[in-house]
Amino acid sequence: MYSKERLESQLSEIAQLISVKYTDHDDNLGVLAGISGAALFQFYYSKHTGSEHNADIGAEIIAHCIEKINAGFSHPSYCNGIAGMAWVIQHLDKEGFIELDSDHLLSQFDDFLFDKMRHDLGKGRFDFLHGGLGYAFYFFKRFKETQDLKLRKKYQSILVHCISEMERLAVIENNMAKWPSVLDPENNIYGYNLGAAHGVANILNFFSRLHKFNEFGKLTSHTLELGVKYLRTVQNATSADISLFPNAVVDNSSKQYKSRLAWCHGDLGIGISMMHVAEALNNPSLMENSLFVLQQTTKRKNTRDTMVVDAGFCHGSYGNAHMYHVANYHKPCKLFEDSINFWIGDGLNKAKHQDGYVGYKQLSGPDRNWTPSLSILEGISGIGLVMIDLLSSERNTWDECLMIGK
Repeated sequence: MYSKERLESQLSEIAQLISVKYTDHDDNLGVLAGISGAALFQFYYSKHTGSEHNADIGAEIIAHCIEKINAGFSHPSYCNGIAGMAWVIQHLDKEGFIELDSDHLLSQFDDFLFDKMRHDLGKGRFDFLHGGLGYAFYFFKRFKETQDLKLRKKYQSILVHCISEMERLAVIENNMAKWPSVLDPENNIYGYNLGAAHGVANILNFFSRLHKFNEFGKLTSHTLELGVKYLRTVQNATSADISLFPNAVVDNSSKQYKSRLAWCHGDLGIGISMMHVAEALNNPSLMENSLFVLQQTTKRKNTRDTMVVDAGFCHGSYGNAHMYHVANYHKPCKLFEDSINFWIGDGLNKAKHQDGYVGYKQLSGPDRNWTPSLSILEGISGIGLVMIDLLSSERNTWDECLMIGK
């Protein structure tokens, strides 16, 4: 069992380090890989401790982001850029962390971000982190939260355009839907990514969120049904292999059922996404299957089977711990509880780098170098947010930014 005192101690160190390091990492502003994600951590840590100091640091980081945009920063993506930063501002407003006129501030980005969304989807680039669905997810947040009926209609129209484009991009075969993308740019290999970050599971997760609203229910139901059929078809019929889903499918070639245990790729992220789809469709059979997929993942603990080498959220120990925490919230069971404890312990053991941030570094880049990071996706902001959730008596909502929470 992990030590709550050790988590609290590391949280304090994370908050302090972010406050002095964020200007060294301001090349990206987005929620997942940029400093607006670090601001999100500071506001939730302020809520956790009751100290206004950390909220002040969070507000300082957001102000720094705005200053960067005014100075010419123009990268648009959800992961790294303006769409993700704007999502954070809307989220903070909705949750009562800040008070501002989000409609006035954020609507100024509408035309710019819609042009980027339309261009990317037109080229088949639907990727959630860096392409069309990231912009659409931001516009969905605005659709839900705006108090301006004219703006809500505008965002509805943008989202209808996204739905139409995703239907156009789908390959429909045997009454199933799947979406092709580039799997290997260097060798120009196309196929069907299945994961929760870039692939079919992510698309269905997003559509399931739209489906809950009357404006989009009828428009999304057919595509959801066809996409679920495809995922169920590529799911391994037995549990003899390491995983139940491959990372991707190329043409109709044999599938390698050896995907990593992570949010971004593999069974854990797919299982969480399927849970959201099952809930939206009110499909007990799919819900039962999603829980089966998640429970099967709890058997994987050694590095050879999990392929987990670092601690961050995207494909590391703390991301796994959080997803079991979410699964346990939906369906409490000892398998999930034990897995939470295992992965938090595993994450704490990875805080071993003397030159890391609070001991943490990520293995990244083409040269596979160990580097420290502040981000939610791979760094200490994401690690800290997971810790806060584990120590809190209530479910927080920050993980909506990864399409894990509601």
